[in-house]
Amino acid sequence: MTSLHNPGPKAVLWDMDGTLVDTEPYWIAAETPLVESFGGTWTHEDALQLVGNDLESSARIFQRHGVDMGVEEIVEHLTDRVLAQIAEQGVPYRPGARDFLLSLREAGYRTALVTMSRHRMAERIAGLIDFDAFDAILGGDDVARPKPHPEPYLAGARALGVDIDDCVAIEDSPTGLTAAIASGAATIGVPSLVALGGVGATQLWDSLEGRSVDDLVALWQGHRAEARA
Repeated sequence: MTSLHNPGPKAVLWDMDGTLVDTEPYWIAAETPLVESFGGTWTHEDALQLVGNDLESSARIFQRHGVDMGVEEIVEHLTDRVLAQIAEQGVPYRPGARDFLLSLREAGYRTALVTMSRHRMAERIAGLIDFDAFDAILGGDDVARPKPHPEPYLAGARALGVDIDDCVAIEDSPTGLTAAIASGAATIGVPSLVALGGVGATQLWDSLEGRSVDDLVALWQGHRAEARA
């Protein structure tokens, strides 16, 4: 990688599901038959309520819908089912995400994957990317307090050896965006299944398609200028 030349952030912290990769439909496809296997019903609206949540909290919601399994058993079952779909269908990148991530790496930016999915899933997906994508990976099982608490993003910055004030975080859910904002990072909200208006992102981008390092630097500089003011 080349060294940084832009007076921008030192690192970029990426959410995974719905931001880097379009795995939310895979989760929904795993959730529905699980609930139905215990005689319950699971609607698309039910599934949308879980977007961005940590898996343990989601598992307790499934229990309330009649799933007679332990929290960890539910989490591991769903993780296995999503990984199986990825193995069958490949990595479903969100529009522009792979190219934008590659451009950041080529420009010398440090990057971390900060997700509420299991670490093993994040490692698997990162390993399927066809370039050296991340310097650090943090899963939901790597932190004590999940999103919307800022701990996952603060831990991501620490793992990279940078201050959170020198980071930009990219998120697709209100829960994740709330965590990133609370951490002190500049934030990019890229809506996927759930609207992000009113959450408070530094900027909302309709997509990562066509976005460049210059866009990232301009966003971060604006964020810092506003913070100083």
